[in-house]
Amino acid sequence: MLLVDAKNPSLQNIKAAVEDIISLDNQAISTLVITDKLRHDILDILVTYSNKIPHPASVEGTNSNTLIRWQILAHVAGIDLTIAKWFESHLDALSILHEVGYDKNTDGLWAVWASEGHPDPIYYQQGNVSGTKGWCSGANVVDYALMTYKDKNGYSQLLIIDMQENGIEIDNDEWQAVGMQATDTGTIQFDQVPATNVGAANAYLERVGFWHGAAGVAACWYGATACLATYLITAYQHKPHDYKAMYLGQISTALAVTQQYFHHVADLIDSQPLHSHELAIRQLRSNVEQVARLVIETVGQALGATPFCRNAHFARLSADLAVFIRQSHGAFDLQKIGELTSDLTEGQENIWQL
Repeated sequence: MLLVDAKNPSLQNIKAAVEDIISLDNQAISTLVITDKLRHDILDILVTYSNKIPHPASVEGTNSNTLIRWQILAHVAGIDLTIAKWFESHLDALSILHEVGYDKNTDGLWAVWASEGHPDPIYYQQGNVSGTKGWCSGANVVDYALMTYKDKNGYSQLLIIDMQENGIEIDNDEWQAVGMQATDTGTIQFDQVPATNVGAANAYLERVGFWHGAAGVAACWYGATACLATYLITAYQHKPHDYKAMYLGQISTALAVTQQYFHHVADLIDSQPLHSHELAIRQLRSNVEQVARLVIETVGQALGATPFCRNAHFARLSADLAVFIRQSHGAFDLQKIGELTSDLTEGQENIWQL
C-alpha cells in the first residue's frame, strides 16, 4: 500500500475500527471471507469518517491532504475492492459537491454516476429527471446519486437524486461480471423523478478536481495491487526460494517506483491546487494499471494455484482487480498521454533529461 505517513491519524483510526469489525467476525484481513453483512458494516463505519477525510488539493499546514486521502483509499482497497469502489465514489461525490459550491446537508451514502451513451439518455425538465443511466455501481445501496446528463445544448450537467423517490427502477440483470460481482452495478430507469441541478454547465468535466478524483481511483488499484504483493513476501519468508526472490525483486522494484510517483503527484496537486495535472495523472493511472497486471501475473507464477483456490481474500482481490483496472481506457489513455507530452515539449530540448 502507499507508504503510510505518521501524520495520518484518520487512517490509523479507520484501520483500528475496521479491524475491530473483522475481529468480531472472528476473521483476519489476510484470509477474509466477506459476507454482504460484513461488507456493509465496514462501509457504514467508513462513511462515518467522511468529514475527516480531506478533499484533494485542500492544503492544511505542511501535511499532504491529497496523499492522506489516497492512503485511506489504498488501505480500503486492500481489504475489499467492492467496498473501495463504493467508498471512493462516495468521497468523490462529496468532493465534487464541495468544488461546485454545494453547501447543504450531505449525510448518507453517495455515488457518482457519469457514464454516457445509453440509447435512452437522461433528460431533465421542470425539476424532474427521466431516461436511463447505465453502469451505476451501488444502485440499490446508495442514498443519493450525483448523476451527469447532457442538456439540449450538449453541455454536461449534474443532478442530485434521492434514491428513495418513486419512479426509479433498477435492473441488475446486465451485470454478469465475476470480478467486481458484488458492486451492485445496475442500469437505472428514471420516470419523472424529482432532482436538483447543481453546479454550472460543464462544471463536472472542466473543474480541476476531475483529474484529482481520477487519481483516487488509481490509489484503489494500487492498494489492492500492493496487498496482493504482500502474499509473495509472506510466502518467501515462510519458504525461501531463489525464483520467489527473483519474482519478488521484480514486483518490489515496480511497486516502489509507482509508490514514489504517487507521492510526487500528491505534492504536485497540493502545491498547485488550481491545476488539473492531467498529464501526470494519466501517466500515473497508466503506470498503476501496468504494475497491477504485472503483480497479478507474477505473484500467480510464483505461488501457483493455491492462493487462487484456497484463500478467499487473495482470490477475490485478484478477480476484482482484473476487472477494476479496466476502468482505465488503455490505448486511448496512451494516445492522450502522447498528445499532451507533445504539447509540453514545444520549445524544450528534452523533457526527460535529468
